[in-house]
Amino acid sequence: MVTVAARARSHRADSTKETILGVAERLFAEHGVFAVSNRQISEAAGQGNNAAVGYHFGTKTDLVLAIVRKHAERMTELRDRLLAEIGDSTEVRDWVACLVRPAAEHLAELGSPTWYGRFGAQVMSDPVLRELMIDETFGPSLQRTIDGLNRCLPELPLPVRIERGEMTRLLLVHTLAERERALADGTLTARNSWQTHANGVIDAITGLWLAPITACQ
Repeated sequence: MVTVAARARSHRADSTKETILGVAERLFAEHGVFAVSNRQISEAAGQGNNAAVGYHFGTKTDLVLAIVRKHAERMTELRDRLLAEIGDSTEVRDWVACLVRPAAEHLAELGSPTWYGRFGAQVMSDPVLRELMIDETFGPSLQRTIDGLNRCLPELPLPVRIERGEMTRLLLVHTLAERERALADGTLTARNSWQTHANGVIDAITGLWLAPITACQ
């Protein structure tokens, strides 16, 4: 039987972990993952024990992955909903929307300010962390999205497909981060909402995938 005291300790621990996650996400987004120490995170989270981060999460990599997991579940839910809506669409734009809208809608749901867009850009700029983040977020819904996009472009050569996939990742990650940064700084943004931002990114990425191919010389 769980005592009242045990439940209280568990609640405090959960609350501390959430606080650390939020603070770490913000500091990583603003300064970069490796420029921020566990001690700085503990202090900013109001923890008297400088070992609090390690106690609750383990290594810095474990902490980064915990932040990724915190957001990945909701974005997967949003993507699953979009996939159900488009069915077996043969339109490139529909599949591109399934890549773009989950992140944009999730950031809109979080309200303001947010840090996950910039956090993602920081993580994806590091070769090791990038692979870990991709492994952590890649699942059946994302695989189905990529497969659907590929089916719409059967004649696209594999090297071009790989190249445009990399371009898509860069465009998506960094435009999210730049809009989030502009909102945080109070500077002008090209679009007035995350929804319309997503529309513009979907337009651009759809055009990227449908662009003509210059023959190799």
